[in-house]
Amino acid sequence: MNMLVLGAGQLARMMALAGTPLDIHIKAYDVGSKQVVHPVTGQVYDLSLEAAISESHSITAEFEHIPSDVLLLCQQSGKFFPGQQAIECGGDRAKEKALLEKAGVPSAPYVLVTKRSDFDKAIVELDLPLVIKTCQAGYDGKGQWRLKDAANADEIWQEMSAFLDKDPAHSIICEKMIPFNREVSVIGARDQKGNVAIYPVTENEHTNGVLTLSLAGVVAESIQQQAIDAYTKLANELNYVGVLAIEFFDVDGQLLVNEIAPRVHNSGHWTQQGAFCCQFENHVRAVAGLPLGDTQLLQPSAMINVLGQAHIPTTVLNTPQVRSHWYAKGVKPGRKMGHINVSASSLQCLGERIERLTSELDEQNYPGLARCAERLKAM
Repeated sequence: MNMLVLGAGQLARMMALAGTPLDIHIKAYDVGSKQVVHPVTGQVYDLSLEAAISESHSITAEFEHIPSDVLLLCQQSGKFFPGQQAIECGGDRAKEKALLEKAGVPSAPYVLVTKRSDFDKAIVELDLPLVIKTCQAGYDGKGQWRLKDAANADEIWQEMSAFLDKDPAHSIICEKMIPFNREVSVIGARDQKGNVAIYPVTENEHTNGVLTLSLAGVVAESIQQQAIDAYTKLANELNYVGVLAIEFFDVDGQLLVNEIAPRVHNSGHWTQQGAFCCQFENHVRAVAGLPLGDTQLLQPSAMINVLGQAHIPTTVLNTPQVRSHWYAKGVKPGRKMGHINVSASSLQCLGERIERLTSELDEQNYPGLARCAERLKAM
């Protein structure tokens, strides 16, 4: 079976590695170079996008910011999952907010901004502080502002206005800043028959807006049930097929959606060894029309992001139940270069293993590990 992935980054790479044992052969369309490539070897195929669509049994995507003409072409093929609507909702916060409201899933109060009067309205109606996000661009903490003092409104508006002037279709969301206890996410898969398999909720730690650490196996059942409810409502509303990720703020035990990602997700990389069937295989299974795999937690697990580093120290493999995953990309500061997964039979043992890793992974480049280790060991 042939599958085409829109996007040729590390998520397409991991889909290809998961699909190979299922006899699913994946090619990727690099939307930047407009080339069809092998997502693992980098081989360039002498194929147009149209030809790649024609030879594929199914099509999916590894990220949201895909040109509209490419999305339309894939949608018209009848092979594209999760489909144009889902991808566009993930890539446009205004559409995402509308989806959340329609599905009855709670999120932070907001005002959509296209002109200065909208911005002034947001300041009055939502009160300060505000989180301000571009709707059609921005990821990993980019394309965002914080307004805590009305005296800074004019200065921030100048930057917002410059963004809006680039494209008349651009808009900005002003959200009420929500004090939250932690950030969590849920990842689930929905197949073409509407069956759903949902992974345990993951607790996430971010540094400067970028995910640095995800931890599975520490979230209470009440949180899991809220996440399942939100996932089910959104997946059904979209008639979703594939893996869908939802990020939440945990506000004193109540979940508010921060954003959705209509694809496999960084916070789900722990599933590669913490669950029987990882998110990449389940996404491929769903898109290909195969039965979903088991999503139960096998053992407590953590994922450590490798950001802007030239390599992963091979010495981390001295720690039991540790695996490293390298993406083979050019090194840039803050860029996701790979990740490290670690598992253990108990949370306490997981803490001990993460503590052991701190001797190989320094706090500056791998923030939060020592704190996480101490917390787990005390559980």
